[in-house]
Amino acid sequence: MGVHHYFKSLSDLEQIIRCPGKFKYQEHSVASHSFKVTKIAQFLGTVEEEAGQKVNWRVLYEKALNHDYAELFTGDIKTPVKYASKELKQLFSEVEEEMTRKFIEEELPTEFQAIYLERFKEGKDETLEGRILSVADKIDLLYESFGEIQKGNPEPLFLEIFEEALRTILQFQDMDCVAYFLNHILIDLLNERFTDHDDLKDIAMRIIEEHKD
Repeated sequence: MGVHHYFKSLSDLEQIIRCPGKFKYQEHSVASHSFKVTKIAQFLGTVEEEAGQKVNWRVLYEKALNHDYAELFTGDIKTPVKYASKELKQLFSEVEEEMTRKFIEEELPTEFQAIYLERFKEGKDETLEGRILSVADKIDLLYESFGEIQKGNPEPLFLEIFEEALRTILQFQDMDCVAYFLNHILIDLLNERFTDHDDLKDIAMRIIEEHKD
């Protein structure tokens, strides 16, 4: 038990599959998602820093690495479900927060509990680091759904996820890293050739046009 139980739980995150219950050509675990989000956040933070912003790298890495640890207790909940209403999203957040708090109090030594309560709390806040996390999380979600669409997965859920992820990213258009993503990275993604390529590109362009000032 104790810290040993916490270390052991990290392997359990490898067994929690994202978007469960749907046919997928490639499975993604919560552990792999956390790693990818951290790498994406690192790049976005670099863009922000090059643009003159002051990035607290320790905070950014802690937010990115820990942002989905609570799914150890709840499992992954499909994005369209989790965000179906503000009330439902708030309820999920409260459940995750309470279960995480109980785990920390039961398993971690007293002297480290306050530190980990801070590390495991909701990281998507209005700080620069919290905003970078919000964008990085949705970029990885966008890529996961894009991979299924590109492979010809007929499940309409993945197109819904792609659209929701892009709409959320566009809410952060004031950030330099988002401008870079839209002007360079997304363009390359949309120019990849695959079946139904033109349909997806049309959808993405429509969403971007809707969010222009």
